[in-house]
Amino acid sequence: MSFDIDIIKSFYQSLPEKIDEIRKYLGRPLTLSEKILYSHLAEKSHITRINRGSDYADFAPDRIAMQDATAQMALLQFIVTEKERVSVPSSVHCDHLITGRSGAESDLKSALEINREVYEFLSSACSKYDIGFWKPGAGIIHQVILENYAFPGGLMIGTDSHTPTAGGLGMLAIGVGGADAVDVMTGMSWELKFPGLIGVKLTGKLNGWSSAKDIILKLTGMLTVKGGTGSIIEYFGEGAESLSCTGKATICNMGAETGATCSVFSFDKSMSDYLSSTDRMEVAELACSHRDHLTGDHEVYANPALYFDKYYEINLSSLEPYINGPFTPDRAIPISQMKREAEKHGWPVKVDAGLIGSCTNSSYEDISRAASVVKNALSEKLSLRSEFIIIPGSERIKAIAEDAGFMDLFRKAGGKIFANACGPCIGQWNRNDSNNTRINTIIHSFNRNFSKRADGNPNTHAFVASPEIVTAISVAGDLTFNPMEDLLINSDGEKMKLTEPEGQALPQHDFNELINGYQKPSFDKTKVEIKISPGSERLQLIRPFNEFNEPDFHNMPVLIKVKGKCTTDHISMAGVWLKYRGHLENISDNYMIGAINYFNEKTDSVLNLLSGKYEPVPQVARCYRDNGFGSIVIGEDNFGEGSSREHAAMEPRFLGVKAILAKSFARIHETNLKKQGVLIMTFAYSADYEKIREDDRIDIIGLERFSHGSQLNVRLNHKDGTDEEFHVDHSYNKKQILWLKAGSALNIIRKNHKHNG
Repeated sequence: MSFDIDIIKSFYQSLPEKIDEIRKYLGRPLTLSEKILYSHLAEKSHITRINRGSDYADFAPDRIAMQDATAQMALLQFIVTEKERVSVPSSVHCDHLITGRSGAESDLKSALEINREVYEFLSSACSKYDIGFWKPGAGIIHQVILENYAFPGGLMIGTDSHTPTAGGLGMLAIGVGGADAVDVMTGMSWELKFPGLIGVKLTGKLNGWSSAKDIILKLTGMLTVKGGTGSIIEYFGEGAESLSCTGKATICNMGAETGATCSVFSFDKSMSDYLSSTDRMEVAELACSHRDHLTGDHEVYANPALYFDKYYEINLSSLEPYINGPFTPDRAIPISQMKREAEKHGWPVKVDAGLIGSCTNSSYEDISRAASVVKNALSEKLSLRSEFIIIPGSERIKAIAEDAGFMDLFRKAGGKIFANACGPCIGQWNRNDSNNTRINTIIHSFNRNFSKRADGNPNTHAFVASPEIVTAISVAGDLTFNPMEDLLINSDGEKMKLTEPEGQALPQHDFNELINGYQKPSFDKTKVEIKISPGSERLQLIRPFNEFNEPDFHNMPVLIKVKGKCTTDHISMAGVWLKYRGHLENISDNYMIGAINYFNEKTDSVLNLLSGKYEPVPQVARCYRDNGFGSIVIGEDNFGEGSSREHAAMEPRFLGVKAILAKSFARIHETNLKKQGVLIMTFAYSADYEKIREDDRIDIIGLERFSHGSQLNVRLNHKDGTDEEFHVDHSYNKKQILWLKAGSALNIIRKNHKHNG
C-alpha cells in the first residue's frame, strides 16, 4: 500500500523543472542534499541568497511524524491554535510508552491498561485532526515510516531525534521539537538554518563480521557527538551502493549521535528493491524514472572536496567491527582493541545482558544475521552466557522473522522477545534488578548509551555494537571477546570458533501486505470528542505563556551551573517520567535532576538563595518563580545534546527560567528553547563561564535594542558587592526575536489564526 501516492506523484512530476531552475540560479553542480532542500523551499525567490551554515530558510515539508511521547505535547499545542485539521499529512506512532519486562504479549497488555487514557487522547485527536494513528504494538516510528511513508527525494520532519532514519530511502528527514511540527501542521512554513554539508565517500565492500552499523560507529568516533552539528551528512561511492536500504537507514539513524541535522544516501537499486518488497512498486517506478534528480551530480562526487564543507573517506573492505562506549556513543573502539581499553579503564567485562533491535537495527537483514550466529552457536553446543533480548522494529518485521524461523531460534537459545517498541533503548526497561547501583556491563545495538539511559542505573556500562557482534558477545558473555580471532569452549569441553554471520537484505517473499495496527482518521469530525479526563495526572491542557514585557532581565539567581555533559536526558529524563509527557506541571518535577551542579558536583542539589539551603532543582525553580524572580541556567558545550524532546525546553519556561547561557547548544534544543520563549545566549569567550559564582545575581542588558547580529551584556552582581560584566552572543534572527517578544512561537500562531478567522 502506498500512502500519499497522489502527493508523491505530484512531487515527481514537478521535480525536473525545479532541479533545472535550481541549477540556473546557482550555476554549479548540486549535491543531493541541495536538490532536496532547494526543491522544498517555501519561497523559491530565496535560492540566490542562502548561505550554508548562516542563513535561515523556510521550507515546506511533505510529511510530519510524531511518536506517542512527543505527540502528546505537540497535539496539546495544536489544540491551542484552534485549527480544525492538519495542513500536511501527519502520523502518530505509539512506541515509547511500552515497558519491556517479561515479554511482548504481557508487556503490551500491561501498556494498554496503564496508558489507556493517553492512547485514547491520541486516538481521538488523530481522528479529529486528520492524522494517521499507529496503535501500540504496530512498531517503532522510524521502522514504520521506512516501511510505509518514506520516499526518495522527499522532505519530512519528525518529533524524534532519530527521524533521519528515512535517509536510508533517499529522503531528508529531520528531527524537530513539537512546536516546529505545530507550525507545519497549521499550514506555516518550517524554518531551518541552511545546513552545512559533510560528504562521506564509501569505498570497497563490507565483509565478514563487519556491517553497516560499524560505518556509523567509526564515523561517530571521527566526528564526535557535536562534529556534525548544523550539517547534513551525505554518503556516496561504490561502497554506498553495495549497502542494503535498511543498512543505509541504520547509518542515517545513528547520524543523530554526531549532532547532524540528518543524513542521506542517493537513490539506487537497493532502495528500489526495498520499495517493491514493501508493496510500493508504484513509488519505486516513479523514483527510477527520476533517478538523475535523486542523486548528487557526477561532478560533485568526482571532486567532493570542492562541494562539501567537510569530506571523509571510509574503506569498507578494511573496516573492522566497532564497539562504542561506555556512557557516550562517540567513544569508538575497534573490536581488536577492546581488551586493552577495558583493562586500561577498569570496565567490567562480564556482560550481563545483550539486546538487539530497536529503531536502529531491527531490519530483516539485522535479525537474519543475528539469528545465523545463534544457529551456529547452538549447532556447536554453545549457549548464551548473557541475558539476551530481541526487540523487533515493527509487526511486519516480527511476522516475517517468525515465518523464517528466526524467533524460534532465539527462543530455543533462551532469548526473550520484547514488544515492537522502543523499550530499553529509551529507558523503558524493568530489569528486575533490585540493586539499581550495581556496577555492570550491557551491550546493545541501539544508538545511545548515556549514563542511566537504558535502566536508570548510573553504574551500568552500556556499549553499542552491531546486532551480530552483540549476539556473539552474548554467547561469550565477555565484552573483550573477538569472534574473528577468539575461541569458545562448548558443553563437551571442545574449543570452537563462531563462523561469520550470514543474512539476507530482504525476505525471499515480500513483506506481509497487511498493515496491522493502523487507524484512519474519522470522516465525520463532528462526532469526535478529544478525550482528556478531568483531574488527570497524565494529561493537562496547556495555557499560553505570558508575553515578554521587560526591557532587560535583572537580579536573576543562578538556578544551576551545569558541569560537563548535559543532554536532554539530564534535563528531562525519560524512563518513569514518560508517563507525564502530556502534563507539563507534573513532568516539570524532573527538570535538571540529572545534571551535575558545578559547585558541589551533586545531582538535583542546588543552593536556594532565598532559604540558604541546598534543595532539588525543580523545587528551587518553583520557589524563585513564585517569589517573582526569573532564574538563569548556565551550561557548557553542546548543551541539550540528544533527544528532540521539547519538554526540556517547556519545563524551564514553565518554571520561570528566563535565560540559558551556555558555551554552545545542540541544534534541536536551541530551536525548542527559542520557540518556547526562553532567551538563549552563548559565551563570547568560553572562559567567562568560570566567572559565574553560586550566589550571583545576574542581569541581562541590551534587550531593548535586541537585533540580529548584536551582542548582549551579562552583569554578574557578586554577593561581596563587586560586579563584573562581559559580552555574550546570540543566534536569533528577526523572526525568532518575535517569538521571544510574543512569549512563544505558539502565541503568534494563535493570534494569526484568530485574526484571520
